[in-house]
Amino acid sequence: MGDPGVVRREDAGGGVAILELDNPPANAMSAVMLERLGAALAEVEADLAVRAIILTGAGKAFCAGADLKAADADAAERGEEGGEDLSAFGRVLEQLAACRAPVIAAINGHCVGGGFEMALCCDLRIASSAARFVCAGVNMGLTASAYRLPRLIGLARAKAMLLTGLPHDAATALAWGLVTAVHAPDELMTAARDLAARLASRAPLSVEATKRLADRALDQSPQDAARALTAEMLALQASADHREAVRAFVERREPRFWRR
Repeated sequence: MGDPGVVRREDAGGGVAILELDNPPANAMSAVMLERLGAALAEVEADLAVRAIILTGAGKAFCAGADLKAADADAAERGEEGGEDLSAFGRVLEQLAACRAPVIAAINGHCVGGGFEMALCCDLRIASSAARFVCAGVNMGLTASAYRLPRLIGLARAKAMLLTGLPHDAATALAWGLVTAVHAPDELMTAARDLAARLASRAPLSVEATKRLADRALDQSPQDAARALTAEMLALQASADHREAVRAFVERREPRFWRR
């Protein structure tokens, strides 16, 4: 077997970390790549200096999902039927969705199957005009994205992607709300860095609390949401970041936020 690929971390300054999937030709996720992405996510999660994360792919693909060839080869070596480790992929997806800091998917090319689900687990998605999106579950005798995608773009549009397995271009993704912006390929990472810098410049405890509230919002009753909001607000009102924001407002300057 060839090189299993890497997950490259770049510290872009200002509290922004970039994680780049690099497993040519399409950044498929082998068992090794899943392990490496999980380790990279754990590393940035533990680094409190990181306030925003960009996830992207090297080359012309964001992520092609599970590495079916590698999984089949591994199973053949063990004398078993082929099949990717879906539980391992699921654990990494949950780890990505639960990241403390907001995650931006900078979708530079093909975003397929498990790679599509990976993008859905991110907080924000922006795309290159060259990006293509495929819900590939029905093409591979599997299913994926049937929970997160309808919540993001609505049931009818989600079913159009989920049940056909057809590719959709970046313009459609933008019109349907799957991504919030489309950029020329050579401008995508600049836009992602600018967006991440804005997220990282906001009060970090507030950003994290807001992400927690928003992630639970669609599953909560109004009463439960109100209780969760009250608990978060009480903690934030006592934070140094809130005091700094008030001082900066009074002094007509940009706030300088800290975590505590």
